Amino acid sequence: MFIYLSKKIAIPNIARLRCISWNKEQGFIACGGDDGLLKVLKQETHTDDAKLKGLAAPSNLSMNQTLEGHSGAVQVVTWNEQYQKLTTSDQNGLIIVWMLYKGSWYEEMINNRNKSVVRSMSWNADGQKICIVYEDGAVIVGSVDGNRIWGKELKGLQLCHVAWSSDSKILLFGMANGEIHIYDNQGNFIVKMVLNCLVNVTGAVSIAGIHWYPGTEGYVEPDCPCLAICFDNGRCQIMRHENDENPVLIDTGMNVVSIQWNHCGSVLAVAGSQKVASQDKDVNVVQFYTPLGEHLRTLKVPGKQMAAVSWEGGGLRIGLAVDSFIYFANIRPDYKWGYCSNTVVYAYTRPDRTEYCVVFWDTKNNEKYVKYVNSLMSITTNGDFCILATKADDSHPQYVLVLCNSIGTPLDSKYVDIDPQFVTITKTHVIAASKEAFYTWQYRVAKKLTALEINQVAKTRKEGRERVYHIDDAPSGTTDGMVDFTKAFTATKDPICCITATDKTLIVGRESGTIQRYSLPNVALVQKYVLNCRAYQMSLNCNSSRLAIIDITGVLTFFDFEVQSAEGSGQQGAGEHLKFERKDVWDMKWANDNPDLFAMMEKTRMYVFRNLDPEEPILTSGYICSFEDLEIKSILLDEILKDPEHPNKDYLINFEIRSLRDSRALIEKVGIEDASQFIEDNPHPRLWRLLAEAALQKLELKTAEQAFVRCKDYQGIEFVKRLGNLQSESMKQAEVAAYFGRFEEAERMYLDMDRRDLAISLRIKLGDWFRVVQLLKSGSGDSDDTLLEQAYNAIGDYFADRQKWMNAVQYYLQGQNQERLAECYYMLEDYDGLERLANSLTENHKLLPDIGHMFVTVGMCDQAVNAYLKCNEPKAAVDACVHLNQWNKAVELAKNHNMKEIGPLLSKYASHLLEKNKILDAIELYRKAHHFLDAAKLMFKIADEEAKKRTKPLRVKKLYVLAALLIENYHEQIKVTQKGKVKGKRSEATSALAGLLEEDATSVDNRIIDNAWRGAEAYHFFLLSQRQLYEGYVDAAMRTAIQLCDYEDIIPAVEIYSLLAICASANRAFGTCSKAFIKLESLDTLNSEHKQQYEDLALEIFTKHSPKDNRKLEMDNNPDSEDGKLPICIVTGRPISEYQFWMCSTCKHCAFEQHITSRNFCPLCHTSVA
Repeated sequence: MFIYLSKKIAIPNIARLRCISWNKEQGFIACGGDDGLLKVLKQETHTDDAKLKGLAAPSNLSMNQTLEGHSGAVQVVTWNEQYQKLTTSDQNGLIIVWMLYKGSWYEEMINNRNKSVVRSMSWNADGQKICIVYEDGAVIVGSVDGNRIWGKELKGLQLCHVAWSSDSKILLFGMANGEIHIYDNQGNFIVKMVLNCLVNVTGAVSIAGIHWYPGTEGYVEPDCPCLAICFDNGRCQIMRHENDENPVLIDTGMNVVSIQWNHCGSVLAVAGSQKVASQDKDVNVVQFYTPLGEHLRTLKVPGKQMAAVSWEGGGLRIGLAVDSFIYFANIRPDYKWGYCSNTVVYAYTRPDRTEYCVVFWDTKNNEKYVKYVNSLMSITTNGDFCILATKADDSHPQYVLVLCNSIGTPLDSKYVDIDPQFVTITKTHVIAASKEAFYTWQYRVAKKLTALEINQVAKTRKEGRERVYHIDDAPSGTTDGMVDFTKAFTATKDPICCITATDKTLIVGRESGTIQRYSLPNVALVQKYVLNCRAYQMSLNCNSSRLAIIDITGVLTFFDFEVQSAEGSGQQGAGEHLKFERKDVWDMKWANDNPDLFAMMEKTRMYVFRNLDPEEPILTSGYICSFEDLEIKSILLDEILKDPEHPNKDYLINFEIRSLRDSRALIEKVGIEDASQFIEDNPHPRLWRLLAEAALQKLELKTAEQAFVRCKDYQGIEFVKRLGNLQSESMKQAEVAAYFGRFEEAERMYLDMDRRDLAISLRIKLGDWFRVVQLLKSGSGDSDDTLLEQAYNAIGDYFADRQKWMNAVQYYLQGQNQERLAECYYMLEDYDGLERLANSLTENHKLLPDIGHMFVTVGMCDQAVNAYLKCNEPKAAVDACVHLNQWNKAVELAKNHNMKEIGPLLSKYASHLLEKNKILDAIELYRKAHHFLDAAKLMFKIADEEAKKRTKPLRVKKLYVLAALLIENYHEQIKVTQKGKVKGKRSEATSALAGLLEEDATSVDNRIIDNAWRGAEAYHFFLLSQRQLYEGYVDAAMRTAIQLCDYEDIIPAVEIYSLLAICASANRAFGTCSKAFIKLESLDTLNSEHKQQYEDLALEIFTKHSPKDNRKLEMDNNPDSEDGKLPICIVTGRPISEYQFWMCSTCKHCAFEQHITSRNFCPLCHTSVA
């Protein structure tokens, strides 16, 4: 950073100032002093000129109000920015709160304890609370509306300072004896602070200042020190938090009166006075430090006694109270920024993120690209590239150099062990230096290489692309050594303080004033020179003949390398430090194309020098981006960083230097002849181009051609030749207008000459298809239709590129562009439109497969199949069905198109599902593919497993029913296929018989096919019997249970006979019950203990009741009919002996007609009865 005094305001009546405070938000400055002096000032800048923004703008006092109310010397002034209040107190202990009303300050509240004097007041970060400390140890915490929150008397302590933590949970109290105590926000003591900076200090010390930066603008690095404590003896410590055991320690070596952080916690100002050996009096100084304790600058201030310091809200100015004056100093911060190929790169911190936000702002297209970078140290740019230097991480001290292009894409990166405090980049090398050593990296960027070539480049990395040199070494340029960072840590007595480089020269500056010149690319020490100043910033001109040096006090001087020694011995001399010097310089830039031209910033003026002669200055406070073609690009970074997320092109300013302005004026006012003579005397390609363009405007083709030749513009020469071949004058004018980008004018001229075709071709070249359509519609021609189609499609593309699909569709329809139409329909999810398009296409159209694929991606199987079949790709259609799980469709298609591979595919997929134990998915797969038998086998397997698990019987019945229904589907399928096969007029019976025969032939598992319903019947009767038992129909329950005896292969016998025994005993049919017990006792599956329990239970029952049935069972007098077994009614469980009964159409089971009439569904298979 650079700082210089800019303004001085005298306080009337020569009243000595005691304190000053600058309101960060609204810009008011309050200053208090002797005899009740209290003033509020405000500086405003009034300018409409964009170039005069920021510090360069003229300012005047828009407010200068004296606030009456204090009688004693005002000692403390503090702002509450959130609520626009000013709180002040004087030596009598009177506190006044002032508020702004209609542009003036008025008393709002007054408070006086009359016991002691206020030593310090502090508002917390959100402006809700104020803490006031009195000398006698009294502490008051009040709210913004004047209410007291709490108060406390700290006995025996003399207070002099107070500070809030950023979260308002901690209060620091500074004592008169130099101790600092930590309290919570309710006034409870926590602990005394350890003051490491006072180790080995003897004698009394007092606190000069405590300032805790609240983090409102983010932090310059993660876990950044933010609590600054400074003592009057110059000892200072900067802590990360109140209990930091390892704070940053600084000995400023001065007598300190006041300290303050800037708005973003990146610079700490320490104000006071310093003894100077040569003078007997002390000198007022302000020292500036980073949060890590590095010294940035020293500002010397005139006057006797400095009282206080305060920063402006933007951190660009600082106010100093000295005697009865306020001095203002301007600050030019060292922003992290750079400029490469029309792109401004800048970094800033945000309160919501720990990383730096790095913005790549393309000023040409006004687009910005944002990157977040941890622990960013610096940004360096050159040509098209940018180097970001960062810390790798906290765990080990490594650093990264990231090479980016102008939109922030990382192209390459290098890890280095040295701290890259100084970085420079040329077209071929990146050079980074620490205090002791420098590292060179010859970077390579694949500009036009293919991926293959890039890989080859990466493989053939030559050793020696990276090298490290110690500053005390003298490399000869021949050693092509390895990267060895170990030598980089050897200490040196004379550290590096800055570096700069061009393509052939590297200059390294050292703190003693020595500069070392090396040759590039093979680093060899060429020469050492000694200057009488310590360089802060250096820059080489375009042919490396002259070095510009800005030293740490802001003095610009020059060093000439190419001065021969005076004797003329021909030996390359020691160079010459030129007499020329300028003070207060904070930025400079050489012209890219002229070794004698440079621009520099001095305070708020920009000077352009040619051969060390200045042109008249320009008022601006911008940073210089580039200087080429006699134009200087400058950027108002101060303004941009006020709102870094929305950079404004107004803040990028172009300045033309005098020779360019003069040439332009000559051409406009005097004429081309005289101007060309002037340019001949002051030649520069930019001036020749200016002349060429002026001559073209006036159609002086000979002059224009000569000028184009002088500025080596081949296209320009060709254009002049083409103009020479044109006959018509108006035609030439139209071409010139088009050349200068005045397209409307050129088009109008073409149309006036009745050359619509030229106007159209001009618009086509420009890609302005909307205008092409207008022009085509305004006339008629035979080639217009194809052109119109082309135009419509181009407009369609325009909308499609911007994802405005609806608009694109309308133009593609007119342009008959079916391929892009399909894409638009797909993007719009207009699948009806897509289907219509597919139907309108001819067979085997090349677009159909793509449309098919689109339908597949959104799961529309039928439409996809139609599209694939239309372009004669049945295989793709089948694949689509398989992909979408439409196996029945897939099988059908495969059969229709005689494709063999569907079967294996199906079984492969099924086995894959079974491996994953997704049996139900496999069943669904087989069912959809109409492989009902395979599905049924799996279903029976599940039902059997569920039955073994003894889960809910109803669930098991449902599973058996499902399996049986699948078998019924299988029967139906066989019948249908047989019908298809049977030709002629043979009877239905024959075809059914053929179906059965085929079934018999194919059937592997007859048990499943013949007895499909057995499992369902078993569980149906098992459930029915229990339902009847619970409903009290004990006789029916017993009869149903008797039917279950046939199903021992499905339901375990112990279940069946236990149920039968219960039902029979409930029905008092002890004969049947006895048979059931005999069966239970003889079961092999039971162990002896269970059998014993059954025997005991039988004994208990049959000792009371004789084992005889009371009633003869109907079953006995209803012997089985002649045809074998009677059918069983599935509603009641009784055998059906009548001739008329109901039969289910699906499961073929019977029931009494009178019982089924009240039901809607078949009790077994749940098919509708109707």
